[in-house]
Amino acid sequence: MKILLKNAYLLDPQVNLSDELDLLVENGIITKVESNIKDKADAVYDLKNFVIVPGFADAHVHFREPGREDEETIQSGIEAAMNGGFTAVCCMPNTDPAIDCAEVVTFVKDRAANSIIDVYPIGAVTKKREGKELALLGEMYEAGVVAFSDDGEPVSNSKIMKYALEYSSMFDLPIIEHCEDKSLTENGVMNESINSTKFGLPPHPSLAEVIIALRDIAILKYTGGKLHLAHISAKETVEVLRQAKKENLKITGEVTPHHFSLTDDIVETYDTNTKVNPPLRTQADINAIIKGLKDGTIDIIASDHAPHSIEEKEWEYIYAPFGIVGLETSIGLTLTKLFHTSILSLEEIIYKMSVNPRKIFKLREAKIQTGIEANLTILDLNCEWVVDKFSFKSKSINSPFHGWKLKGKAVGVLNNSKLYFENKLISII
Repeated sequence: MKILLKNAYLLDPQVNLSDELDLLVENGIITKVESNIKDKADAVYDLKNFVIVPGFADAHVHFREPGREDEETIQSGIEAAMNGGFTAVCCMPNTDPAIDCAEVVTFVKDRAANSIIDVYPIGAVTKKREGKELALLGEMYEAGVVAFSDDGEPVSNSKIMKYALEYSSMFDLPIIEHCEDKSLTENGVMNESINSTKFGLPPHPSLAEVIIALRDIAILKYTGGKLHLAHISAKETVEVLRQAKKENLKITGEVTPHHFSLTDDIVETYDTNTKVNPPLRTQADINAIIKGLKDGTIDIIASDHAPHSIEEKEWEYIYAPFGIVGLETSIGLTLTKLFHTSILSLEEIIYKMSVNPRKIFKLREAKIQTGIEANLTILDLNCEWVVDKFSFKSKSINSPFHGWKLKGKAVGVLNNSKLYFENKLISII
């Protein structure tokens, strides 16, 4: 089957492509990238005023299957990713049972087979994510994981972290660390600041994040391997990452849209959809994150998509679970907060949301180039829209951005010989 995408602005800094052109896809393969293509096609889409970019990849999502299918299944997570503009996701192992062995890795991959979205499992560092004993890293590597993490929990034991970096280096895969010294954050639910005192909520200090980041970097220097710092929220951690990169260590880092869009001021509403881990911090932290994005210290923008049931999120603030859904707002927030404010160019956003995650975690390459499989995200940069959590494809609606007006949106994806556009999913093979 041939489909012709006409008059779109094609942008791919990997191949120095930046022009209004047509794009012909035959049986899922890009066969022509040129102006005014005349070939007959089974379907023609006029994408004037739209931008086609390499398929975006979200390197940090939580799909609750197995264990909490009421919150998210792999299929509903795939639909949320598709609707949000992603062609690939890396799913964290805090399921029940945890993704800590080949059987669960295979289960996740089988559930995601033949989908428009590429789903890459991340294996647990320790068995059951309990931090006591290394999981079967080699077995999970052979089954197809792209990294190891106990996300949701830090690897608290330094000896275990040392072993994890040593073993993972044999497979050239990174350890993704949730940086949190739990002794400092016990019962903490929001950033330690004047606001935590005003709101009467137990504090979760930024010190807890930076201490584990510093410890892990010290271990990384000793062992070698690769380290990735998840959901950086504190200005001190940005600086620690910056200095580690100057030492040429194999270290990378990510931030979430909610950590560059919200401060802890919003917790005044006691809306449990503002309760995340790490917590929302201050404007000074946001400024440091933005500087880190601009100068390349921070490599990736990832959603940390964390679905929870309505019932759980309706508990009191101190008892409600941490986390918000993010797959369907991530690109809109990034375009609104970073692109339309001239903080990052669209090319820089492509690196943060496509090129870098694919490189760091060895995901399938996405390029706008003839002869390779089409793996594309379609953007409307000037679309003004209002976030409606009740229209999400995700099974959960725990978002603090409901009712927000955003500018810029993903309107379609093309991947694995399937096209999602105008709210329709079709096979193109």
